Amino acid sequence: MDVVEMSSPSFNVNRPVFNQETLDSYLHKRVKPKLSRSTKLLRYFRYVFCSSKRAKSILFRFVPILEWLPKYPVKEYILGDIISGLSTAVMQLPQSLAYAILAGVPPVFGLYSSVFPVLFYTIFGTSRHVSIGTFAVISLMVGTVVVRLAPDQMFHVTSMNTTNHTEFHEARDAQRVKIAAATALLSGIMQLCLGLIRFGFVVVYLAEPVVRGFTTAAASHVFFSQLKYFLGIQTKRFGGPLSAIHTFIAVCTNIKRSNVASVILGAVCTVFLLVVKEINVRCKDKLPVPIPVELILVIITTGVSAGMNLHGNYEVNIVGHIPSGLKAPVLPDFSLLSEIFTECIAIAIVGFSMTISMAKIFAMKHGYRVDGNQELIALGICNACGSFFQTFPVTTSMSRSLVQESTGGKTEIAGVISAAIMLVILVSFGFLFESLPQTVLAAIVMVNLKGVFKQFQDIPFLWRICKIEFALWVVAFASSFILGLDYGLLVAVLFAIITVIYRTQSPKSAMLGQIPNTDIYLDIDAYEEVQEVPGVKIFQSSASLYFANVDMYVNTLHKKTEIEPAAILLAKKKLEEKAKKSARLAERKSILKWGNRNIPNEAAKQEAVSEEVPNEAIQNGASNVLNIVESDAKHKLTAFIKSAADTHALILDFSLVSFIDSVGTKMLKMIIKEYDNIGINVFIAGCSECIVEDLTILKFFDESIPRSLLFHSVHDAVLHCQELASLRGDSSTEMSS
Repeated sequence: MDVVEMSSPSFNVNRPVFNQETLDSYLHKRVKPKLSRSTKLLRYFRYVFCSSKRAKSILFRFVPILEWLPKYPVKEYILGDIISGLSTAVMQLPQSLAYAILAGVPPVFGLYSSVFPVLFYTIFGTSRHVSIGTFAVISLMVGTVVVRLAPDQMFHVTSMNTTNHTEFHEARDAQRVKIAAATALLSGIMQLCLGLIRFGFVVVYLAEPVVRGFTTAAASHVFFSQLKYFLGIQTKRFGGPLSAIHTFIAVCTNIKRSNVASVILGAVCTVFLLVVKEINVRCKDKLPVPIPVELILVIITTGVSAGMNLHGNYEVNIVGHIPSGLKAPVLPDFSLLSEIFTECIAIAIVGFSMTISMAKIFAMKHGYRVDGNQELIALGICNACGSFFQTFPVTTSMSRSLVQESTGGKTEIAGVISAAIMLVILVSFGFLFESLPQTVLAAIVMVNLKGVFKQFQDIPFLWRICKIEFALWVVAFASSFILGLDYGLLVAVLFAIITVIYRTQSPKSAMLGQIPNTDIYLDIDAYEEVQEVPGVKIFQSSASLYFANVDMYVNTLHKKTEIEPAAILLAKKKLEEKAKKSARLAERKSILKWGNRNIPNEAAKQEAVSEEVPNEAIQNGASNVLNIVESDAKHKLTAFIKSAADTHALILDFSLVSFIDSVGTKMLKMIIKEYDNIGINVFIAGCSECIVEDLTILKFFDESIPRSLLFHSVHDAVLHCQELASLRGDSSTEMSS
């Protein structure tokens, strides 16, 4: 095949040099009618409430199912959604049971949390592929709140016979369910309110390194919390700062009491899970659907546990009683809301960040749009309304979402099918899983954390590409691991804000030069071919000009241009003083040389004689040394001033400046005035329309600073400076002639 070489296209533009003044005269802005506030308000309400089209749009945006369900292509999508729903339910069953224990509530409430929130999300959500339900990180955060407010010590009984033991568990579980439901209610209300006021974009700005570092720390908490179930030992559940460390120490302290049968069963299950999951990964192109390893494991181990009576014969801890049927909706305990406010903020933020991140990945892959604010509303409704059915907070599960998408799921119908299967199990078959060993659930949870722990690979990668993002990841992980998930997230977010401030205080700046015979200007220090324009300094900074960094901008400008007006004026003043002093000394020497002939009166003669040094030899030696020092200082000052004299124009490239405030405007005026005092004209180039409007509103332009100082581009400003220089050269030539 022949390769055809194409020549680079070129262009030649012939136009006048545009400054802001000439550009304004050349262009005519569109005139927009100015309306009073009352007219605008009336027009808005008329548009919203009196327009059927607008009302329909608002309804569809708030309840998306009304838009997509009537258009649902049954023949094309139903088979994929059924297969996807079945596959997701198979995975959701064991995870729901395991994450309920992680949240500190009986397993049946994990099943509740996999039914009702999914149905609410189907109505209000905008993502077609995410799987809403229980998630390890959120479950652990709920469990931390539950254990803090309802520790075992609250339910102390005098004697632990069978009756009291049952009463102990019932009272503890009832209180913990109330706390979990109240947590779901409050976190849901927070998410709903943020969504209604269109505040979703703020939560989205949670930096990815912060989220990944936080989730890795949360996975570490989850892993340590599952060790006691894996080993079959009883330890206290810890919360707050250092909880992960305390949990690990408690497990190590009691490790000699491990149940051998639990350890063996858990180890076998772990190996089985890892092997089959690896097969799923390597053979994903050959398998129609992933092997439902969790469900297979749950069914086999439940049968083995019931047949061998592992709980009675080997004291293996099992799931226990799972009541059949549904409970009637109940009001959450509102008295608990004030005690869980801080934790609910973290749960609401983390839950939404997990959902929107997965939703955006799938939306980008399949070519549809998700609304961040509507996702907040949907998630808020899932949690707030779900709390009346005694669910705990839910969010998107990464592993289940990937299964739902990869097995052919097309719409939210897959979630409905999954919830329907869970509902059938809950109503009719829940009791079959009462003999399921807890060590099996612990193995499922720990193995599913493998993907999250792979995020440790971010550390060397971020270190190579960006030290600030590396710091964000490490701080998020360390603070969340040490301080706990709630305070850790707060510290991580505050640190992220500090890094934003640091970046605004450490912008990139450069002196620009021209690629010969082009209108392209680049960093002089970066490219050998770029040449400085004679007599013109071009300064570019990525900093926006506002109160926090105006001093930094001025200092960087002086450093880069090597021209500091105040220092140059001071040097000029010193030279002038030295010149006057030299003139006075010369005059006095002349007076002494010519004697009385040049002395106008006796008083002047006495003054001249009094200035004479008695010792002529000492005077001559000191005078020689002084002359050498003064000559050297004068030479340096002259060279310092000459470096500025060689520059007749300074161009400030504002193409990277995004906004300016009143303090920045005053600083600009000061720069123009200072450089004008030493004979350097200052011009501004590349301003965006919003910067020009801000400068106009802030009354930057006046008689001394006309709009003609602003130029459309750096090249326009350079051409203008060169024209001014040529005019000055012509005028100086005429004056000399």
